[in-house]
Amino acid sequence: MSIELKLSRSNRVYRPSEPLEGKIIVKSPSLISHYGIRLTLNGSVNLQVRGGSAGVIESFYGVIKPIPIVNKNVEVKPSGKIGSGTTEIPFSLYLKKPGEENLEKFYETFHGANISIQYLLTADLVRGYLHKSLSTTTEFIVESDKADSLDGPISPEMVIFYITQDTQRHPILPELKSGGLRVTGRMSTQCSLSDAITGELTIEGSAVPISSIDVHLLRIESILLGERIVTETSLIQTTQIADGDVCRNLTLPIYVILPRLLTCPTVMAGPFSIEFKVLLVISFQSELSKLHSKSDPRTPRLWLAMETLPLELVRTK
Repeated sequence: MSIELKLSRSNRVYRPSEPLEGKIIVKSPSLISHYGIRLTLNGSVNLQVRGGSAGVIESFYGVIKPIPIVNKNVEVKPSGKIGSGTTEIPFSLYLKKPGEENLEKFYETFHGANISIQYLLTADLVRGYLHKSLSTTTEFIVESDKADSLDGPISPEMVIFYITQDTQRHPILPELKSGGLRVTGRMSTQCSLSDAITGELTIEGSAVPISSIDVHLLRIESILLGERIVTETSLIQTTQIADGDVCRNLTLPIYVILPRLLTCPTVMAGPFSIEFKVLLVISFQSELSKLHSKSDPRTPRLWLAMETLPLELVRTK
């Protein structure tokens, strides 16, 4: 005997103003009686502070009380009986009805290191004290309503950057310091979640042969804890745009596809914020790099040249 939730959309993506539709599938070898079949819709912002990103006192708090977004209970089927075999029970409910007041703004689904915005739908088949009740839960993805999205497509805001031996805030290889480095380029700093981060880069000169050029996508999660803000930066993904010692004065395209569940529109809420940055890293051929092949790419090293650029992510219609 089992219960299953099947949503109408295979990608499970819904907007708050759209109906959440699907069916509850009950499989039973025999006729069963029940005390009702109910659906529970729950959305919340879950915050946690890990010991590494907070002080000793703050780490005792661990998980902070979740911020509720939506909580609804709907009876799909009243008490009765279900026959043997497979029974499909359709359902339809709105996350937010027109004019309905909500607990909190509908933030988009996001799974980060310390912040998780999650929407869950649970189906319960209640069977009383003598029989075990059945329950199943599935996650669905929420995207912003079109009314709350920017008119698209947006023209990407490009920022021009320069990377030289003098722009580096950390020690670099002596050969680079004396021989010189000059990299120019541009990259979009505002990007729609349905588009890619685009730009271009040109190596005009380098005294040391290049090993690799990588674009790292970073998320910055901040949580208000008491009177202080706890911030943690983590790496989402890495995209290599060049391998080996590239030709000088050759324009290299930058094209980075955004991962859906690990990104969301930039959020600046009261108790928390979610921001993003792009870290451009040029690795040079050096014997020292072989000794630290598994080091964090965000850590400044002698054989690395780095440039950090802000990134605002938005949802477009």
